[in-house]
Amino acid sequence: MATLSRDGATLRFTEAGEGLAVVFQHGLGGGEAQVAQTFPAGFRRITLECRGHGGSGLGERRPFSFDMFADDVLAAADRAGLDRFIAGGVSMGAGIALRLACRHPKRVAALVMVRPAWTFAAAPPNMQPIAEVAGLILEHGPDKARTIFAQTATATRLYHEAPDNLSSLLGYFDRPDAKAFAQVLANIATDGPGVSQHEVAALAIPALFVGNAMDTVHPLSSAYTLAATMPNAVFAEVTPKARDSKRHFSELHTEITTFLQSHSKVRSLIPS
Repeated sequence: MATLSRDGATLRFTEAGEGLAVVFQHGLGGGEAQVAQTFPAGFRRITLECRGHGGSGLGERRPFSFDMFADDVLAAADRAGLDRFIAGGVSMGAGIALRLACRHPKRVAALVMVRPAWTFAAAPPNMQPIAEVAGLILEHGPDKARTIFAQTATATRLYHEAPDNLSSLLGYFDRPDAKAFAQVLANIATDGPGVSQHEVAALAIPALFVGNAMDTVHPLSSAYTLAATMPNAVFAEVTPKARDSKRHFSELHTEITTFLQSHSKVRSLIPS
């Protein structure tokens, strides 16, 4: 673990492994542990725990945003000595990677996007459950908010359609910093990567988009839409985590490893 100091926040980042360098980010509410489970071994991985996530502080700036988080990630890449790198992530991390590719095209050599939750618009409908949870915690505190949320139509729907999403949402109530972190949830759920369809279509770099069914927060259609927009993208569907977690991660690791190995010897994609 290493640290960065940004706007009064101490941010932790990890460098693990050797070989092709990939800056790979966690999802909303995740951290290094989530990435370690999601990303396969055999590559050099850099992961920054975004403000309020894992061991990173909240800092002084508000509101929290994709712009803020992407700038922090770029600072971590600079600290790691990477002029050019492959960017990727899961959920929010995928959105951060997409923003970096559009805003810093000379820095990003390829994309690895796992279960993207955003496409081209801020506050997409699939983020409504997270915004709902954040609002309840901010208004009532985590204990009362959890009781209220359990009785909502959203919780009932997710119980039947996407139990893995429901489990993640319930975890937000149990965080020791639930009230403070709810502001991160509220800000990010109503934000977006800030990229247009035209900008994404102009990205000529290789890209992998991975999605799965049984996931209301990360619709399979989002991964497919983004893959269809980029000229050199491939799309892969894996087993839903809610159906078979072990198989989900095995298939995911295979897809990412195959994609990265297929480009590891392309000179223009070898990061400095």
